[in-house]
Amino acid sequence: MSEAQKPTLSQQQLTHSNWFISWFDSPYYHILYKERNYREAQVFMDNLTHYLNLPERAKVLDLACGKGRHAIYLNQLGYDVLGVDLSENSVNIARKNENESLHFRVHDMRIPFEEKYDAIFNLFTSFGYFENETDNLTTLIAIKESLSEYGFGVIDFMNATQVIANLVAAEIKTVDDIDFHIKRFHIDGYIYKEIDFEVDGQKFHFTEKVRALTLADFQELMDEAGIYLLDIFGDYKLKKFHKTESDRLIMIFK
Repeated sequence: MSEAQKPTLSQQQLTHSNWFISWFDSPYYHILYKERNYREAQVFMDNLTHYLNLPERAKVLDLACGKGRHAIYLNQLGYDVLGVDLSENSVNIARKNENESLHFRVHDMRIPFEEKYDAIFNLFTSFGYFENETDNLTTLIAIKESLSEYGFGVIDFMNATQVIANLVAAEIKTVDDIDFHIKRFHIDGYIYKEIDFEVDGQKFHFTEKVRALTLADFQELMDEAGIYLLDIFGDYKLKKFHKTESDRLIMIFK
């Protein structure tokens, strides 16, 4: 792809108030998802770093790191890790764990880094949120441009085919005495999650919207970005990917 063909970000795109900016920065987001499986995340990082055979003290970028659960463990494995996220609140929480080889900062994943990394991880379906679909391609190009010559990129995404087939239309999840009323549906290539709850008499409503990207969609984007898809896995134990059965779509590329 020539320089002229690369999509670029306008300042308006960068400052646009997308749904994920307000929701991911909300304290209620962290309450709803507080019970994520940290042991599962560690097993995934063990398997992934072993598969990639990363060099000692490799420079790793955790792209859309949230509160840093993967980045912190990667650092404990001996890697030099930078975790970045668009949510300032999440980054501030993660920064409590900083040391000489672990750092966090606010960053938009559509913008490449000057520094090059041995591995860039985009984990736990932290892709496909943008209103403008060209931003998905922009993000992939930014990842490619931020990798070292021998570096690997990893995207851990939901298996959209399996998720749509097993979508739970409605449920109530109670966390910290807050009843989160959750509705899910699939429209026009996106998976939506409507979240309603009430705290101290005040009603809140948030919407999660993620592009239901399939393996074929990613392959098309990667071809356009000049990225080479090397391997595909279907779960955190790195088992073979099955379109209708696998929980995850984990892609290794460079």
